[in-house]
Amino acid sequence: MTRMFLLILTNFAVMLVLFVVASLLGVDQFLTQEGLNFSMLFVFSAIFGFGGAFISLLLSKTMAKRAMGLRIIGQQSRNSDEVWIFQTVERLARRANIGMPEVGIYEGEPNAFATGANKNAALVAVSTGLLARMDRSEVEAVLGHEVAHVANGDMVTLTLIQGVVNTFVFFLARVIGFIVDKVVFKTQRGVGAGYYITVFVMQIALGVLASAIVAWFSRRREFRADADSAQYLGQPRSMIAALRKLKSLSTGQLPESMQALGISGGKLSAMFASHPPLEVRIAALEKR
Repeated sequence: MTRMFLLILTNFAVMLVLFVVASLLGVDQFLTQEGLNFSMLFVFSAIFGFGGAFISLLLSKTMAKRAMGLRIIGQQSRNSDEVWIFQTVERLARRANIGMPEVGIYEGEPNAFATGANKNAALVAVSTGLLARMDRSEVEAVLGHEVAHVANGDMVTLTLIQGVVNTFVFFLARVIGFIVDKVVFKTQRGVGAGYYITVFVMQIALGVLASAIVAWFSRRREFRADADSAQYLGQPRSMIAALRKLKSLSTGQLPESMQALGISGGKLSAMFASHPPLEVRIAALEKR
């Protein structure tokens, strides 16, 4: 809870700095004189920016279960492999000092993910493809990686970062649109076509930039999750072996909302990839 409070406080501090800078430069006065309520736009931008991100986080477990067709398993499963998976997550959760997550299995190519708004009530899931193609030590390392995401609060952190960039995109697109409409298109009363066209274009352009920022943070957290998994297991060999195995496999694609917390992300360009290249992650572990 303290971690979440500090992150929220930091993010609001960033937005406050933007507000103060705009005031010092006189941007807020110009916009107010031209008919745009600068302060109200800022408030609504924060509401819409954070609102969508937090709603997505709160519904993440429910959405994951439905989207992936998850089958939740428990201690009493008749399948010995499923009992082992459950007990492994239970053991890793104790080492990470978090509450026991729900554990799920879904049909698909090799991958795994973690999600949930609370690190003491999260969800960890693995695919049947990953279970079929990896040995138990490799699966344990992958589960450790996902438990580390939960223990590190990565779901909340990425949601807050997404909320900040959403706020900036919403806010700046409309400020730029208003200025362009007044200065370039010379609209005298209200807003004209120039405003809507500019907002549409800037929403896309700034959204692309925002995606790159969120992806950068996501990539940094993968290194920490790899390292923490190695710490839980007492050695990095299993995590290295799992990552090497992934290099030879076709990993399953996760829904966009869960890619950042999977074991392997989508095959996008480096700037927008949620995960670092596997060889880079392996090299980082080999230096430990």
